[in-house]
Amino acid sequence: MVVFALSRWPDLLPLNFSAAYALLFCAGVYFPRRMAWWLPLATMVVTDAALGLYYWYSRHYNSIQASLLFSYAAYALLIWLGRRCRPTDSWLKLLGGGVVGAILFYLVTNTAAWLFNPFNNPEYTKDLAGWITALTTGTAGWPQTWEFFRNTLLSGGLFTGLFAGAMKLSEKLESALDKEPEPAKNEEPEESEAPEPEEAKA
Repeated sequence: MVVFALSRWPDLLPLNFSAAYALLFCAGVYFPRRMAWWLPLATMVVTDAALGLYYWYSRHYNSIQASLLFSYAAYALLIWLGRRCRPTDSWLKLLGGGVVGAILFYLVTNTAAWLFNPFNNPEYTKDLAGWITALTTGTAGWPQTWEFFRNTLLSGGLFTGLFAGAMKLSEKLESALDKEPEPAKNEEPEESEAPEPEEAKA
C-alpha cells in the first residue's frame, strides 16, 4: 500500500496509467472483509489530500478532480466487484475481473465529467453526441480521452495480472512446502538388555 501511494505522485506514471484499479479490485478479492473496504479507500483519501495540497501549492487548479465523489463511487465499485470473486478463482478469471473493473471505472468517471461538466467545456453537450465525445475525444487542450481509456485498460490488466499471479505463485510455493515429506530419522532400535542369569540355588 505504501508503494502504491508513492506511485500516485504526479507525472511518475502516464495519465490514467495506475495500479489503483487493480489494487482496489484485488483488495476485494484477497483482503479480509472489513479491511478490503477501509484500507484501500483510506489510502486513496490520504493520497488525494496530499495531491490536493500539491496542486494548490503549485497553482494547478485544473488538475484537481471536481467530480471526486464519483471517483470514490467507482473505487467502491471496483472493491465490490472484487468481493464477487474468490482467491481460488483461476488467474484468467481474476484478470478478466480486473479488466472489467478498469472499464467500469473509466465509464463512471467520464460519464460524471460529461454530466456535470465542472469546467463548462463546450464539447460536452447534453446529448448522445456529447457523451460519446466525453468517452472518445474529450476537450481541447488535453489528450484525447480514448488515450486515457487505453492507459486505464492496459494498467488495469497489467497490474491485476501481476498481483493475482504473485498470489497464485505464493500459494503454490506454500502448498509445495507443506507437502514436502519430513526427513526420516535414522534412529537405531535400542538393544534389549539380556536378562541376567539367575544365581544357582544351593
